[in-house]
Formats: sequence, C-alpha cells, structure tokens
Amino acid sequence: MPSPMSQTPIAVSDMPKVINRAHRYSPFLRRAIDNLPDISALLADGDIQGAIAASHILGKSESIDIALRQQRTALSLSLAIADLSGHMSFSQVTQHLSDFADGAIDQALQDLFRRRYDCEPTGFAVIALGKLGARELNYSSDIDPIFLFDPQTIPTRGRETPVDAAQRISRQLIATLSERTAYSYVFRVDMRLRPAAEVSPLALPISGAISHYESQALAWEQAAFIRARFSGGDAKLGAYFLDEIQPFIWRRSLDFGTIDAIADLTRRIREHYAEGQVFSAGYDLKRGRGGIREVEFFVQSQQLVHGGRNPELRQGTTLLALSALADHGILQANTADIMAANYITLRNAEHRLQMVDDRQTHSLPNQEESLDNVARLAGWDDGQEFLDSLAPVVQSVGEHYDQLLANYGVGSAASSADNKDDSGHDMPQMLADNDDRLTMQLAAMGFYETGAIVRLISRWRHGGVRALRNPASLRAFENTIGSLLGHIAENGGDLVSINRLDGLLQKLPSVLNMFYLLEARPNLRRKLAIVLTHAPALARALSQRADLLDALVDNRALGGLTGREEIVADLRGAVQDIAMEALLDHVRLVVAEHRFVLGMKLIEQRRDPLLVARDYSQLAEAAIEVIAEAVTRDFVTKYGYIEGGELLILGLGRLGGEALTHASDLDLIFLFTGDHDAVSNGPKSIGATQYFNRLAQRIVAALSVPTANGALYDVDTRLRPSGNQGLLAVSIESFLQYQKDTAWTWEHMALCRARPVYGSSQSRDALSTQITGFLMHVGANIDAGDSIAERALAMRADIAMAKPPSSYWDAKLAKGGLVDLEFCVHVLQLTHQKGLSGNLSEAIDILIAARLLPEAFADAHDFLTRLLIILRLVEDHDKLELASTQALVAKICGENSWIDLQKRYEQVRTIVCAERQRLLGAIPQLDSPS
Repeated sequence: MPSPMSQTPIAVSDMPKVINRAHRYSPFLRRAIDNLPDISALLADGDIQGAIAASHILGKSESIDIALRQQRTALSLSLAIADLSGHMSFSQVTQHLSDFADGAIDQALQDLFRRRYDCEPTGFAVIALGKLGARELNYSSDIDPIFLFDPQTIPTRGRETPVDAAQRISRQLIATLSERTAYSYVFRVDMRLRPAAEVSPLALPISGAISHYESQALAWEQAAFIRARFSGGDAKLGAYFLDEIQPFIWRRSLDFGTIDAIADLTRRIREHYAEGQVFSAGYDLKRGRGGIREVEFFVQSQQLVHGGRNPELRQGTTLLALSALADHGILQANTADIMAANYITLRNAEHRLQMVDDRQTHSLPNQEESLDNVARLAGWDDGQEFLDSLAPVVQSVGEHYDQLLANYGVGSAASSADNKDDSGHDMPQMLADNDDRLTMQLAAMGFYETGAIVRLISRWRHGGVRALRNPASLRAFENTIGSLLGHIAENGGDLVSINRLDGLLQKLPSVLNMFYLLEARPNLRRKLAIVLTHAPALARALSQRADLLDALVDNRALGGLTGREEIVADLRGAVQDIAMEALLDHVRLVVAEHRFVLGMKLIEQRRDPLLVARDYSQLAEAAIEVIAEAVTRDFVTKYGYIEGGELLILGLGRLGGEALTHASDLDLIFLFTGDHDAVSNGPKSIGATQYFNRLAQRIVAALSVPTANGALYDVDTRLRPSGNQGLLAVSIESFLQYQKDTAWTWEHMALCRARPVYGSSQSRDALSTQITGFLMHVGANIDAGDSIAERALAMRADIAMAKPPSSYWDAKLAKGGLVDLEFCVHVLQLTHQKGLSGNLSEAIDILIAARLLPEAFADAHDFLTRLLIILRLVEDHDKLELASTQALVAKICGENSWIDLQKRYEQVRTIVCAERQRLLGAIPQLDSPS
C-alpha cells in the first residue's frame, strides 16, 4: 500500500473529506476549522493558495500581537490541509512556515522600534539557527534565534545604555512572539543555542559574539551554525556577523575532531533516550536511533569535513546539502536519495504528530488509542500500519549513520580494521610508558637507535613539545604514535625519520587536528611515514602546514590535475571578488595542496615522474594566470587600460618545457603588444612602457612575496633583454630586435624552450609563431669563423667553472647530465632549424628522426629527467644514504635495485657526454680524468 504521507494530490472534489478527517482526529485543527469558516471554505474548494493569501492578511487592523497570532493559526490550518491532501510537498510546507517566521520576527521588530525609538530596526539583528535557519521549520516548532546588537548603532532612550536597550528589545520581541493570549501564540522562542545560555544575557554584543565563536565555541555550536542565517532586524549587522564567523564554521582543515564530538553527542543522546531506541510505540522520531537528528548529523558532519574546502557544500537545508554531497562525489547518489526520502518520511510523520494538538512533540504515542488517532489523521487505517511504514526507514537511517561513523573511524561501529594498513597488516597501537618495555617495542619494530628514539618520545610525552601539552592532543597522539612508528619502521626509516617527525611537532602551533585526522584515517599514518622516511621536501611543507595531509583524503584533490582550465577554476574557487591579500593567500593554499598531492603521487609511485613534471608546470601556469588576472584588475582601477596593448608572459627553462620539479623556480620574461608611445586611459595616466613595467613588477611580487600562507614561487627574470640591467617588460618588437642584434647565443638557446604562458590565446599564438620564425634564422646571424657550437661550448665551460656538480648524483650539472643534454639539443635546433619545440622529449624525437641524434638519446633524456624530479623530492643535503630510499628511487626510475640504477646512470651519462663532445667539444673541468 502506498504511504499516505507521500501520496499524489487528491481530487479537489475530495478536499472536504480531508477537512473532515482533520476535524475528527485533530483538536487543534478542529478549532481552527470552526473558527475560520472563510479559510475553511477556500480549502474545501481546493483554493489552497487563496487560503494562504487570506491567512497573511488576517488581523491587519489589529495590534501586531493579535494579527500575527491570527495569521499563524490560519496559515497552520491551510498548510495542514495542503499537506494532508498531497497538494504541498514537505519542502513547500516548511518553506511557508519558515518564511512566515521570518516575516513575524521582522514585523515585530519594526513595530517595536517604531513605537519605542521612532526608527527602523538598527543595531539589532536576529540570527536564525536550527530548523528556522535551515528554512525547514516544523509544523509546531520552536524557533532558535541568537540576538546580536551593536553598541555603536543601537538606539537608546533617556538614560538607557546600549546594553539595557538590547535586553529590553529582546524581552519584548520574545513576548510578542511567544506569550499565549486568547489568540494563542506565534512561535515559542528557545534561546538555549546562544553561548553560555544559562548565564549570558539575551542579546550579545557583536564583538563579544564573534570573539566567542573564534576562540571558545564547542563542536556542537560549529555544527549548529551550518544552518545559521539572518532572519530579521539590521540586515547589514547580521551579514557582517555571519561573514566574520565563516572561518569558525567552515574550516579548511578536515576537522575529524568535530566528527568525534558529534559521534559522542549521538551516543549520549542514544543513551539518554534508550527507551525510544527500539522502534515501537513511544519511539522518539527526533532523537531515537535512526531518527531525524541522525539524518541531520549524517549530513552536517560531512559538510563540516569537506565544506571548508568546497563552498558548494555549504547548504543550510538538509535536502539541498544531501544533493550537493552527491554531486561532489562525497556521497553515492543512491545513498543521498535514500537518506533524502527517509528524512522526508520522518519529518512528515513528525508533522502529523504535531498537528493533533499543536504541540512540539516528537514521540509516537504509547497508548494504542492515541497512536491510532495519529495514524488515521495521516491517512492510515490504524497505528500498527503507521508503525510498519516507519520501521524500515528508521532501520535504514540507523545503519547509514553507523556506517558513517565507522568510515570516519569513530563511534561504536568503528572496527579493528582501523589499525591496519592497506595490506591488512597489524600495526602497534599504544606505546609502552616504561622505557625498558618501550625499547623492546621499538627494537621489535626494527629500529636500531632505540635509545635516542626513547628519549624523543619521553620528551614529547612530558611537555617538551608545546603542541602536545593539550590533553586532547596528547590523547590523540598516544592513540596513533605506535602505528605511525610501525609504518616508519616498515618503510625502512630510522632516527632521521623520527627527527623529522620531531621537527614537525616542534614547529606546529597545534597538532590536535593532525592527530585526530591520523586517528580517523589510519591509512594516512602510512602516508605520513613515507613522507617522514623518504621525502624531506614534503616533511618541511607539513611542518609549516599540517593541514596539507587533508588533501590526501579530499576527493577533489585526489582526483588529480586535469588540465590548465580545471586548475584555474580550482585556484579561483569562490574568491574572485575578494581583496588581493585574501586571493594571494587562497592561491598559495591551493597550490601548496596540489604540489603536496603531486609529491605524494610521485613518492607512492602512482604517477610517472615525467607526467608529474608536466602537472607541476600546468599548476604553475594556472597560478600565473589567476594571479596576473587579479593584479591586472586591481591595476586597471588606478591606471586604466592601454588601448591596443596587452601584457604577455613568456615561460622559459623548465616552465617553458613543461618539466618543472617540486623545487623549481619560474623563469619569466614580460612582453607587451601595441604602441609603446601610447598612454593609459585611467584616473592616473602613464605611458605604455611605464604602465607594463609597473604591472609586471606587481605580478612578480604577487607570485613571489611570502604571505601568511607562505611563499608561492621564486621568480627569475634574468633572462630578459640585458638581464638585470634591462627593463622588466619590453615590447615584442623591442624583444625580437634585441634577440636579433644584441643577444648572446646562450639567450637564443634559452629561447628554444620559450612558451607563452599568459595572455590572450591569439596573442600567445602570434608570439609563438614570431619566436619560431626568429629561431629559424639564428644561424644566419652568426659571424663568419664563429659557430653556435663554439659559443655553446664556451658557455658550458663557464657553467662548469661557476657551478660545479654538487654531488655524484647531481643529475643536472654532472658530466653527461641534463645540462649537457640540453646543450646538445639546443645547438642542433639552432644549427639545423629542426625540432623547434620547447618540450625536450618532442624536440629529441624530431632530431632522432632527422638522424641528428642517436636513438638512445630519448631514453637518456627520460631517465635523467625522472631521476632529477624524484631526487628534488627525496634528497636532503645531497645525501641518499637510506637503503629504503635508494630502493624507492631506483624503482621509480625503472630499475630493480640501487646498483642497477648506478649502472644505468653511468651508461646514460656516457651516451650524453659522448654526444656533447661530438657536437660541442671537450670541457677540461668536466672531461679531464681526476
């Protein structure tokens, strides 16, 4: 039998039957039907919208107290009949109730301020929480507001202080809405969601409220404010408050501590309402296991975890939030649909309970007669049929909520699998607190320098690390450190790895959420162990921002980089219109997360280093685009535009060749189009050359200056015409003329890897064509008796003298390394005008096809590039002493062992060196035996 609570609308001719049913089974509706014949007549005719419209104008000639009460009763009748007849959905009913509550609050405030202060509501705002905040108000619901006031703008009268005025307004507003009179009441007002409700005043000063939520608020308050919105009064004040507390609500760091707190709250609610947990008569639809609150917690907990990083999840309405969670892959679509249907069924049942006597009840009646009465009002034959329809819904909600807690590693459903790695290996959980037992435990894990590690652990435990002095931090630390050390040992880590962990703990102001995260996501312990053991560059990044671990469990970040446009959209996020400082911080946050994820993919052998290098390059290019656009918008407000002029940015070196490493800087040249004699059309008019140079300076600063979220990229502009002595930005014509008349051969070689990375697509394409055309004729400009190869050899010798290899494993500067390889390619490109691509792999393939390079050169390039990229991540002061790291590097480079890697390294360097000597000649500093 289909549920009467989800039925299709009945025929208009049957509307009187619904009204009769309401009259028979609901004392509250019976009184309303009898007392409101005009409204009842409209409903009997099926004119629900007419009944609602008539409800809103009742009592207009009366006082605000009488009018709002009459309107509320009439609206309740209209919505009840619309609901019971299937002519309104759950969402429509709750929206009408919520809109009326907003209107009642605002009308009451308008009346109060006009009568007392002869002005519009100023300096006083009502923030709606709970069901009203979500626009999902119950049929017979309390409203949960917070009252705020601004001492500087709230009006006063006589000797009244701002505090006195705020409290008087609060008391009168509550009385207007909630006092029972001969005309009933408007809404019960529950003020218990305000901070320290048992002792705090009714209205809070705006600065004090913001301070509380920034520094002292509890996890349940964070969850409550997901649904916070302005409801009435001073809209500007309300918007200011909500904007200021966004960082409190939506934390970019994945807050598994909040999940733990919500799970604990659920357990306590279940225990308190134990009698309502077993589904039967007397079950609490709101608080029982599988009830309404668990659906809401199911949604809100996942919003809190992911909403700080994805603004589209910040939906106050439960059904919209479920849809958003599914749209972004956090929930499976069928799970979201099931929970949405469950929520609607439970809320509809709750509404039928409350329609009987207009009481805010959530419990199914214990008495059979009362249960039958509710069931028949809802359209069922009897109470048992009503219970049978709800039982599978309650079971489904409880199971889904238990599974959520298990997934997050909290709650009673968490399993012992939490302490296993991907392969299911058991990891030690708690560490012994006795030094001798701890030493044995560490030795059993595989550590050798146990004494030093024991001393470190003792210092961590006994106040030697500021971030662990908080009891909650220490508890989370103790719950995860054993497993973390086990993973470090499993990855071949030693005291160096533990010292990196110590450095991480010492530098972070708080580690609470990091250990909450590790506790909730056990597999992250394995990932952190890999970082601490093999990737000092990533460990240093974590010591500055522990929340980078969040990116490893964020679906969006784990999805990988999918191209420049997608990354640009991610970098822009929801901050296109914010201040420049905030945008710079945001871009640094997102770039750091992507770089960290790319580093992890590399170190976990989940992506070829050559592809990671391309990803690093696309990330940098996207950051340049977003930063340059924002700086230009800001610049234009002061200086206007140069008509017909445009700034272009040329990437050279590894950026131009789409082969950045984790540690690469950006080699940039700034050029502009148009007439260099033109002037800007803004409030401050300047010439084109000055205009584009100032703009370029600001872009360089925006890319390179450290902010609160660290640095972004080091920018090197020394490859511009005349180096550091030249203008930062020159016209394209001047640039090409310089290349033709003045530039050195090494500058022409650098231009072989040039690629426009910013500017309109038409201008970038035109610039690429011009550069290629110029390079096609470089050889013709070399003086007789001199050659490109001879000039390149002299420059390579200078490099060998000024920058000798830092170690045997310097894959870039060593004899037969990447610099030698690049010189060979560039000399052939300029000499033969072939393979003029900034991508070395593409250029080499063309040169091999033209029989200008041996076939082994392509493999040599790929091997050396892979080696350089991974070494930039794992090398620490040019040392590669850890055997497990050596084995990892070898595997990433395609070799079976460290010995095999060394052999391959020698073979490749021999091939490259021989080719460099053939094309350029010998270099004493590199080639002489020593």
